[in-house]
Amino acid sequence: MGRYVIRRLLQMVPVFFGATLLIFLMVNVMGDPIAGLCGERQCDPATAAQLRKEFGLDKPVWQQYVTYMGNVFTGDFGTAFNGQEVTELMGEAFPVTIRLTLVAVFFEIVIGIALGVVTGLRRGRPVDSGVLLLTLVVISVPTFVTGLLLQLLLGYKWDIIDPSVSTDARLDELIVPGLVLASVSLAYVTRLTRTSIAENSRADYVRTAKAKGLPRGRVIRKHLLRNSLIPVVTFIGTDVGALMGGAIVTERIFNIHGVGYQLYQGILRQNTQTVVGFVSVLVIVFLVANLLVDLLYAVLDPRIRYA
Repeated sequence: MGRYVIRRLLQMVPVFFGATLLIFLMVNVMGDPIAGLCGERQCDPATAAQLRKEFGLDKPVWQQYVTYMGNVFTGDFGTAFNGQEVTELMGEAFPVTIRLTLVAVFFEIVIGIALGVVTGLRRGRPVDSGVLLLTLVVISVPTFVTGLLLQLLLGYKWDIIDPSVSTDARLDELIVPGLVLASVSLAYVTRLTRTSIAENSRADYVRTAKAKGLPRGRVIRKHLLRNSLIPVVTFIGTDVGALMGGAIVTERIFNIHGVGYQLYQGILRQNTQTVVGFVSVLVIVFLVANLLVDLLYAVLDPRIRYA
């Protein structure tokens, strides 16, 4: 197990550098970031040259990347164009998005798996058909439509929630945004769990457990559910990074100042330091989540062992 973890950690190194390099290059080819600092009027040559030198934009792109990554490993993610340290922006944004992501993952696990188990055990019945139709509708409707609709109904028409989340982003305020963020993933988790449960319920080990006279609840919990959750855990583990990075739409709708908001502002202002800094942390989150998922396989299925 230890050698496997070390090998996986070493594999993360080229992935991390490749992802950050790709984002760095993409941000640099979007346009001239200095042009956006002077507002609608064009910067005069002297001011533009001074700003380029101040932010290191007068050097070749490869040299900018090497310098930036060297600073990253010392804990310096640079300074945004508004003069604020990127680490300060991270300290404000990541706790909010982490809370939002935890709420979304909670909905995926509790509602998604529960509906998947119920429909998988009752395949072909009305409840199965109804849930499948509902999940298909949820997958088909874009997230911004779901978010705006819930905001309109719950926030303005029925006055159940505040239309916008406060700056504190309390946990109770993030319930509806978390549900919106998790809606599509929740539908996929439901369908994936249903398929896995329905397939494994016909497996030999389940029939053997039933033949031994084990209670139905124990057969489902100890045998059927643990083996059926392996593909579901894989999806949820990879979805954690996607939820944190893909919360731009949800955070914009509910005015949440999290990672998505900062990424949107950084892309809008072509702020390389902000975008690459946030994406670098998201890449690490994604890689760590995948590693934890692989290690969790051995807990769900004792037959899986890592050399």
